[in-house]
Amino acid sequence: MKFTVIRAEDNASTVTEFLLLGFSDLPNLQGILFGLFSIIYLIILIGNSFIIVITRIDPALQKPMYFFLANFSSLEICYVSVTLPRILFNIATQDRSISVVSCATQMCFFLMLGATECFLLAVMSYDRYVAICNPLHYPLVMNPTKCTHLAAASWLGGIPVQIGQTCQIFSLHFCNSNQIDHFFCDLPPILKLACGDTSIHELSVYLVAMLFVAFPFLLILASYTKIIATILKLPTATGRAKAFSTCSSHLLVVFLFFGSATITYLRPKSTHSPGTDKLLSLFYTIVTPMFNPLIYSLRNKEVIAALKKLLRIK
Repeated sequence: MKFTVIRAEDNASTVTEFLLLGFSDLPNLQGILFGLFSIIYLIILIGNSFIIVITRIDPALQKPMYFFLANFSSLEICYVSVTLPRILFNIATQDRSISVVSCATQMCFFLMLGATECFLLAVMSYDRYVAICNPLHYPLVMNPTKCTHLAAASWLGGIPVQIGQTCQIFSLHFCNSNQIDHFFCDLPPILKLACGDTSIHELSVYLVAMLFVAFPFLLILASYTKIIATILKLPTATGRAKAFSTCSSHLLVVFLFFGSATITYLRPKSTHSPGTDKLLSLFYTIVTPMFNPLIYSLRNKEVIAALKKLLRIK
C-alpha cells in the first residue's frame, strides 16, 4: 500500500491525493470482506431493481405510494453505488489512494443523494398522512402532477447547497495528514485533516445537517403523530391493523436511516472516533439500503402479490 506523509508545515498544494484507510486494519479479513460486500451489493441491486420493475408493470401498484417507492429504490441503488464499488476496488487492488478531485466528487454525490433520501422519506410520510387522514381527498391531493413535482423537488432540492458545502470543505488547506481513516470521503474525517481553526466549517456542517436531516425528520414525526391519532380513532381493530400495516414499513426505514445519520452528523466532535464512525456509516450507507427491499416487500401484501405474479408463483 502506498502512503504519502504530509507534514503540518507543508503547503496545501502538496496534497494531490488522499489515502482511504478503510478496513486496512483487518489484513486477514480482506478476502472475506470483499466477498461479503460483493454479496451485499448484489442484494441491493437485485432487490431494489425488482421493486422498480414490479411497481412499473403491475396495474395494482399504480398508486402514489408505489411511485415514491420506485423513486426510493432507484435512489438506494445510486446512493450505494457512490461508496460500495470504491470499497470493493480498494479491497481488491489494495490501492487505497484517491485523488482530491475524486474524493470531492464522491463526497458531493454522497451528500446530494443523502439529502434526497431525507426529503423523499418526508414526502413518503406526507403521502401516508394524506391517505389516512384525508382519504376522500387523497386522489385529488396526490395527483400524478403533484407526485412528479414532489419527487423532482426531492431529487434536486439538495444539489445547490451540497455542491456549495463540498466546495467550501475542499477549499481548506490539508496539512495534518492525507490519510482518511474511513472507507469513503465523508465530512467528519475530511475535516480532521484540515489545518487551523475549522469551527466555522463545523458550524456550517451542523446547520446543513439540521436543514437536511433534522427538519425532514421533524416533518415525518409531525405526520406520524397525526396518522397515529387518526388510526386510533378508527372503529374496528381490522381497520386499525390495516392502516398501521401501510405505515409500519416506512416508519421502520425512517428510524433506521435517520437514527444512524443523526448520531453521525449531529453528535459533538469530541465524541467522534474512527471505529464508531465507520460502524455508523456502514449502517446507514450499506446495511439499511440492503434491508429496505425486504422491509417494503415482506410487510406489504400488494408487493408480495405483484412479485408472485412476476415470478409466476401461485
